[in-house]
Amino acid sequence: MHKRYFLSAVTAATLMVCAGSAMAQDKFKIGLILPMTGPFASTGKQIEAAVRLYMAQNGDMVAGKKVELIVKDDTSAPDATKRIAQEMVVNDKVNVLAGFGLTPLALATAPIATQSKTPLVVMAAATSSITEASPYIVRTSFTVPQAAVALADWAPNNNIKKVVTLVSDFGPGIDAEKFFKDRLMFNGGQVVETLRVPLRNPDFAPFLQKVRDLKPDALFAFVPSGAGSALMKQFAERGMDKAGIKMIGTGDITDDDILNSMGDVALGVVTSHHYSASHNSPLNKKFVAAFEKANNGLRPNFMAVGGYDGMRVIYEAAKATKAGSGEALLNAMKGQIFESPRGPMFIDAQTRDAVHNIYIRKVEKVNGQLYNQEFSTLKDVKDPGKAK
Repeated sequence: MHKRYFLSAVTAATLMVCAGSAMAQDKFKIGLILPMTGPFASTGKQIEAAVRLYMAQNGDMVAGKKVELIVKDDTSAPDATKRIAQEMVVNDKVNVLAGFGLTPLALATAPIATQSKTPLVVMAAATSSITEASPYIVRTSFTVPQAAVALADWAPNNNIKKVVTLVSDFGPGIDAEKFFKDRLMFNGGQVVETLRVPLRNPDFAPFLQKVRDLKPDALFAFVPSGAGSALMKQFAERGMDKAGIKMIGTGDITDDDILNSMGDVALGVVTSHHYSASHNSPLNKKFVAAFEKANNGLRPNFMAVGGYDGMRVIYEAAKATKAGSGEALLNAMKGQIFESPRGPMFIDAQTRDAVHNIYIRKVEKVNGQLYNQEFSTLKDVKDPGKAK
């Protein structure tokens, strides 16, 4: 027991010494930790591509120092993420840690950010509580409650009163279930059943059969980026749409990255989210065109915009602090206000979370391709999970 405590104290001391030495180097180092292999590899691919696009557009010098990007694959394993982060702080002396494709990966690394006073920019993971795990965490992605609450406000006004929820059984899924259910019930609706499916290797079939038997107006779903295709396929195979059951959910289920591959079963699916590749703004049109050109026609999704905006926040903070580190760099990230490809956004100085518009969208065919077409906007949505 004493030995373990001694080792953790030594680790903490080492991390703090290393954080101070980040100031003294000639480079500004960003440690990007992402799932690049395994079931969530699409998340890592999208974020890395967006980060590299931002650097290509804005240069690899900031405040007179060369930006060095160190990319490591964590294979979606929390232990690996934590080990890589520790090595980046101690050996590479990074100024910033960034990436974090899933909630458990961000939470595993939070103590390292705190001990070493290293800003940690979450570009993907979306459980509400993540920013509370360390005062050094800043999030440029989104929170699931932002999207879930918006849809629970929309549904009862559109003949959806009786709903079954189906979510992946981990932090963001549980957030989606709770915030959607509470808000729908507040609005006079009814959640007749809550279903949770395993995060890894999910088989949706038995759950969907249960949904069909319950005959709700709609199925509300949350699955992580990349898993929506299997869900939609099995939804169609069971004839759910023909049985009059609508599919609604957070934007993860109609992820831009895989939407075209779903086929026409996705048509008409209504979701709520902070980003669509078809968002109608000049900045987003430029972003999508540049991203597709740099990545063999790959369409950017909400993970990409989290990475792109994350780099913007890091670069602007580096300029403001003359490529500093630690608390000064963190403070320069808080409160940033800017136009993103997703629309207007800012980093809440108190919660360190992204505040942005949430859009209600419907899948439609445009020029032969499927897109999430926005038809309603809720402006400047804060995380309901932290609403006082």
